Amino acid sequence: MGSDSGSGGRPDIRRSGSDERPGLRRPGSDRRPGFRRRDHSVAPWIRTRLRTAPGAAVALALLVMATACLAAAFPRAVERYEDAGLRQAVVDATAPRTSLQVSAPQPGTYIPQSERESAVSPGSMRKSYERLLNVVERPLAVDSAQSTYGVRNVNNLEAAETWLPMPSGLPAQMSLAAQSGLAEHSKMSAGRLPRAGGTVTAATREVEAAVTTETAKRLHIKVGSVIHVPGVQRDPLAVRITGIVAPRDPEGVYWTTQPLLRTPSLIRPPTQGAEPETYWLGALLLPPAAAPVLLGTPGEPARYWLLSPDPDALTAHDLPRLGSAVASLESGPGLVKVRASTDADTGVSTDLDEVLTSYAELRSGVRPLVSVAAFGTGAVAVVVLLMAGRLTADRRRTELALLRARGASLRGLTRRLLTETAVVALPAGALGLAGALLLVPYGRAPYAVGAALAVTLLACAALPLRALAAHRVVGVHGAREDLTSVRPSRRRTIAELTLLVLASAAVLALRNRGTSGTSDEALGSGASGDLGSSGDQLVAMAPVLIGVIAALVLVRLYPLPLRWLARPAGRMRGAIGHLSLARAGRTSVSTVLPLLALLTALTTAAFGGSVLAGVADARDRAAVLNLGADARVEAEDPLPASLPERVRSAPGVQEVTPLSIAYEAKPGAGVESVPLAGVDPEGYARLAGRTGLGAFPAGELKASPADDPSKPGIDGGSAKPGDSGPSQSSADDSAKPGTEDSAESGGSGSAKAPLPALASSAVADRYGTSPFSLRLSDGSDVTVRITLVRDLTPALPGTDFLIVDRAGLGTVAARPTTLLVTGDEVSGAALRKAVAAATGSGADTGATARADVRLRSEERAQYVDSPLQSGAERVYTAAVAAGSGYAVLALLLALVRAAPERAALLARLRTMGLTRGQGRRLLVLEALPQALLAAAGGVLTGWAAVRLLAPGIDLTSIALATPGGAPPTGTAALHTDPASLFLPALTVLLLATGIAAGQAWWTGRRGSVRELRAGDSR
Repeated sequence: MGSDSGSGGRPDIRRSGSDERPGLRRPGSDRRPGFRRRDHSVAPWIRTRLRTAPGAAVALALLVMATACLAAAFPRAVERYEDAGLRQAVVDATAPRTSLQVSAPQPGTYIPQSERESAVSPGSMRKSYERLLNVVERPLAVDSAQSTYGVRNVNNLEAAETWLPMPSGLPAQMSLAAQSGLAEHSKMSAGRLPRAGGTVTAATREVEAAVTTETAKRLHIKVGSVIHVPGVQRDPLAVRITGIVAPRDPEGVYWTTQPLLRTPSLIRPPTQGAEPETYWLGALLLPPAAAPVLLGTPGEPARYWLLSPDPDALTAHDLPRLGSAVASLESGPGLVKVRASTDADTGVSTDLDEVLTSYAELRSGVRPLVSVAAFGTGAVAVVVLLMAGRLTADRRRTELALLRARGASLRGLTRRLLTETAVVALPAGALGLAGALLLVPYGRAPYAVGAALAVTLLACAALPLRALAAHRVVGVHGAREDLTSVRPSRRRTIAELTLLVLASAAVLALRNRGTSGTSDEALGSGASGDLGSSGDQLVAMAPVLIGVIAALVLVRLYPLPLRWLARPAGRMRGAIGHLSLARAGRTSVSTVLPLLALLTALTTAAFGGSVLAGVADARDRAAVLNLGADARVEAEDPLPASLPERVRSAPGVQEVTPLSIAYEAKPGAGVESVPLAGVDPEGYARLAGRTGLGAFPAGELKASPADDPSKPGIDGGSAKPGDSGPSQSSADDSAKPGTEDSAESGGSGSAKAPLPALASSAVADRYGTSPFSLRLSDGSDVTVRITLVRDLTPALPGTDFLIVDRAGLGTVAARPTTLLVTGDEVSGAALRKAVAAATGSGADTGATARADVRLRSEERAQYVDSPLQSGAERVYTAAVAAGSGYAVLALLLALVRAAPERAALLARLRTMGLTRGQGRRLLVLEALPQALLAAAGGVLTGWAAVRLLAPGIDLTSIALATPGGAPPTGTAALHTDPASLFLPALTVLLLATGIAAGQAWWTGRRGSVRELRAGDSR
């Protein structure tokens, strides 16, 4: 039997019609192992795809580049402001607190004198200093340019010279210091630097020294002066002044670590008597070679090495290691090495560990808030990248299905799509990383590289993974994926329940332990609130998880209102309403991604806007609590009578409230004092109501006419223009017999009815409602009775205060010492000029010689004390803005995905008589349900997130900073900001409807031919 031509059993017989000749093979048909010839008749896949859709490739590249740039810049920006905050904290703490002060007593008297003198010689001290530099462990670095060493006497020595100033008859005392580096840190003002002539020993009778310009000025020391200090078993030591030096940097570490070297002090020793005695204490700067002479004085000389940390070498990520290094030097292995390098009795003291702990506490309150914004923005960016991959997969659904039907393997198809996407995403990610490195040139590169790489890999994997999920089964026509017809699977239900559990756990954790959740022990050990644990990350993701849960719930509930409205709409005249609802119900289930992006972004924006609004409100509130008004003019003595009118006429001033404040009012015969403020009830009540600081009815504070001792011509007048104060007739009543004090002395008369008083809760608890007398600083008495209790008041900050009517005080006590100024835009320069003109002082320093002028805007600016706070606020704002931008991009991607289908729909309906106006209404009404769903869901989700998380959020750390680490004024709590809730939601609504209307308008202008072509895939 013959075989057919297609048989594979006889390879040398060709099929009929074949154009192959014997001995020739097709390209690529060589069957030798490992050899494959390239077929040039088939165009490369990647080049073909990029040429087919260049716009999509460019859009993907821009998206990846922008996202990679933001992701890489974020950790570097955080690291930059955290490091700047740490360095600023160390610099602001001053050198006496941050320097490592290594000290050792004088060599023991049991060793030979020559060895004692050698131990304090410059060579020996220098060797010990160099060994100490090697003992200090990284990351703690020593600034050798600002560090020093030397020998000084612990006990001060009395100077016998009578020409030195003696304020109370006590002789001046001197501190002798032989410190290295005097020539490098000073410049000559007169004379020359001191020198040690020959070998100096403990028995040397005279040495040379220098003094600073301030010491020379205050102690009347000149070049050539000789000062004698006591000796031990020898004659007094003569110290000859050979030079007067001026510090090159008076505020530098060299001079501020021991301020006595630069500036003499007027010492007031504790004494029992009426008149305290004082004496001057100054420093004489000896050359280092003269240090052995201190062994012959009774001043108990001690060796010291002052090691100044280098602020530029400190980094926040090394904070735990910094704390460990300091602790080791103070009482650990480092101290053992220090003693081995210097002396067995050497000790190390510093407050640097307290500075680091204070910064750690501040950072632990700031970092979680920034993490919330970072997680929110990151979640929205991830959703947008996934949407971009899904959009491309949906656009190429028919193409990929055809390839699968023609035999393309799932692995090969996924590999080709991955390669195709990587060709675009990898260069874009590299460009984004380079842009981040240029934009933020500070910080560690590995974290930036990792963030950019994660973004790039996600962008590369989005399209292949979506295609892998959609084309697992070969098929050309897929089932309907309408939102109203597709039911959620069990896997989706389990995933949603898992997210619900995670969100609930995050909210409960945040409410119970706050944002940081760091214990005091952890802070003390240097582990300061790092978000290194999964629990802290879960807490930071709480707003995001709430948005995710809300999106999933709304997607499940979305079909219900559409079904409810479909039947009534079907009975209405016209097809637009019914058709728009039907179209909205036919929306694909892929709506969950855009809705997830919008809700997450709206929740993050609402939460972030509420945080920023809470920070701003807290700073405004703290400034008002400190000043009591928009500006405060205060002096220790009574203000001039013309000052209130001058201030009232300054630009921006609306009202002036004069106060008479006595900070040392003493109740009864006690020794405690209570601040007392005399006010004009009408004006002060308006001020209290306007500022929200303890509003009260003015009539309950007014003194009755019988209580008015009348003060003729009270300076300052009233808060109202034209009000001249109490009348002269009441002054006559105050001089009646039977009063305890005359009007001239300012007495109010204890026999009169007590003055009504507004008191703080603490004062009211101590004195109750019974009348009690107050002794004022001018010697007058006033009887008051507490009738009103408030926690706050504009006149006096703090928890102790009494407010009474000025009309019930004496003449002297009623004169105003403070002015509270109210106005929308109070000019600080004009206000200071008015105060200077009234007091006769210059206004160039911002405060006159008698009156201090403080503005609320200036007070508010003081609370942004640390670069950590200002940097965190900027990063938080940028993160919220980026999240909002990604949300808008998600909305655009969702609308772009449906744009071809909508255009085809309008084209077909126009052939049936649909007008352009009806087409615009159709698209707007179709987009309106989803936009309303996102807007309403965003408002509700943002409100719920703020309300649920507010008990665990404390904004005090990021809002209020006080110089020197003083306790902040008040606290800052998270509250809902209406603008942050509604403005982003309205923006989403307007964008969605505006884009739909714009698409209808543009489609109407283009015509319908292209959309109606037969075989055009939509």
